Parts: sequence; structure tokens; C-alpha cells
Amino acid sequence: MKTLNHISIPHPFPYQGSKRGIAKYILPHFPSDVNCLIEPFCGASAITLSASAYGLIKKVIINDLNKPLMHLWQEILENPDNLMKQYEQLWHEQQIDKKAYFFKVREQFNETHQTHHLLYLLARIVKGSVRYSSSGSFNQSADNRRLGMRPNTMRKNIINVSSLLLGTTTLSSVDFSEVVKKAKENDLVYMDPPYQGTSFTRDHRYLNGLTYDNFVDVLKIMNEKNTSYIISYDGKTGEKSHGKSLPNFLSLKHLHINAGRSSQATLLGSNDETIESLYLSPALIDRLNDEEHFTPEIQQEMQQELMFA
Repeated sequence: MKTLNHISIPHPFPYQGSKRGIAKYILPHFPSDVNCLIEPFCGASAITLSASAYGLIKKVIINDLNKPLMHLWQEILENPDNLMKQYEQLWHEQQIDKKAYFFKVREQFNETHQTHHLLYLLARIVKGSVRYSSSGSFNQSADNRRLGMRPNTMRKNIINVSSLLLGTTTLSSVDFSEVVKKAKENDLVYMDPPYQGTSFTRDHRYLNGLTYDNFVDVLKIMNEKNTSYIISYDGKTGEKSHGKSLPNFLSLKHLHINAGRSSQATLLGSNDETIESLYLSPALIDRLNDEEHFTPEIQQEMQQELMFA
């Protein structure tokens, strides 16, 4: 297997909460025999892209309840050239008044849900942080210090993502409880749901809510079916916790990852670091117990900043 330094992972668009920066600490917990990876809350699909680039999976299912986002993924995989032509046109048209142009595109997107409009918005919004109103309208503002990813860079990323995932990827936009039912014995589910409390607060970061109790109920069913899964869920930045831990009766292995300084902390001049929780299911632990699917050198490199609870 190649080392991390030899692989460049393409990413299609900025997305707050993406696990791009800590994927190297998550991948070592993949079994050596994963057939299909399932991401029920895919977002920018950072783990899917990293696992595919390293050859750790054969097939993938990416899913998100955000239907316009999944339509964008479909265009990225199946029609990247046309998507890029449309994005490039938007990027150049904004030059005269980028602030006014952003609001114009945002209004058009809320009316039509065109995929190239969404790609442009994702490239321009503050910290890649998607926000929706209580009525479901995209309402995040632009970072007017920047024009968004340049077309040549965006084209390279989109084409490489399409090349990496096309032919092995199934797309869906259903509730996470439905897509995890597809997991078979040799599959792996990676879940990165919204932080607790973000779905029902005033800023409405997500189109649909997810309650703690509902999530736990589904995990109980997954345990009963011996489903292998990994969860990125709660965590803390400095002294601020982002949610309560998952219950002990699920028998999950709880790890902690030092994710470094958060973007918000950096903006505020703070040194607070984010510690993210990682949970491994009982079925996954059983699969990993006797495996040594990474060389010691790669294990050391990929787990350099991993701290076990």
C-alpha cells in the first residue's frame, strides 16, 4: 500500500464538517475485506474519496437527504465537463460585482435548484458552511474577500473525483435509517451525522433534523444485525462540548482524534483545539481483532496524532 505522502486526494468543493483533514486517522480502522462503503450523511464524501484513493473499498454508496446536493454529486460523476463549463461561466460573470452576483445566484438556486448554482454557492460561502432557513431556502452569505475556487482548480478536482468514483458508486437521497439496511457482512458504514443540536437551532445548518434518541435506536438495530460501522459524532473545542457521548449499552469502542485548531478558533485568535470522537461498532471490532492490514510504518504515520480514550 502507498504511504500518505504519495497520494493526492481530490475534493469537489469546500464543506464545513468535512473529515478531509482527519481521514488519515479514520482509515486505519477499515477492515481489509471491505466490499462496499456506505456513507449515509455524505456531504463532501471525504472518507469515500480517501478510501477509494487508497484502494480500501470496491464499491460505495453515498447518500444525503439534501437532494440538490445529491443531484450535484450525480453531475460530478456523470457529466463533469458540462458542470465545469457552467461553473466557469458563473465564476467569470461575478467579476463586476461579486457580492450582488452571489445573491442573484442564491436566489436562482432557491427557485430552480440547478446543480451549477449550488457548486458556485459552495465555492463562495463563508467557511464552506452550508445554512438553510426554516423554510428550506439556502441562506448562507458569501465570503466577499474571495471569488471562490478558480475554474482550473475546480475542473481538476471535479474531473479527478469523477474518474475515481464513476462506475463504483451508487447515489441515493433517503433517510439514513433506510440506507444502512443495505449493509452486508463484508460492508462498512461510515456515519458523520450533524453535530447534536445543530438541526433544531435558529441557524438551521441542515435541511432535516436528527435526534439523539432516533440515532441511538437505529444503532441498536445495526448492532443486532452485526453491522460494521464507524461514527464521527460528538466532540469538544476547548472547554465547549458539542454533544453527549453515545450510550455505553451500545458497546462501542470510543476513540478520540486531535483535529487541531478549528476554523472558528483561528478567526477569533484562539488556541483552542478540536477533539473529535470516533466510535467503532462491536461487529467492526470483531473483524479488526486479528487483522494487520497496514504495515507498522503506515500505522504509525496514519495514527500519529490519534489518542485513545
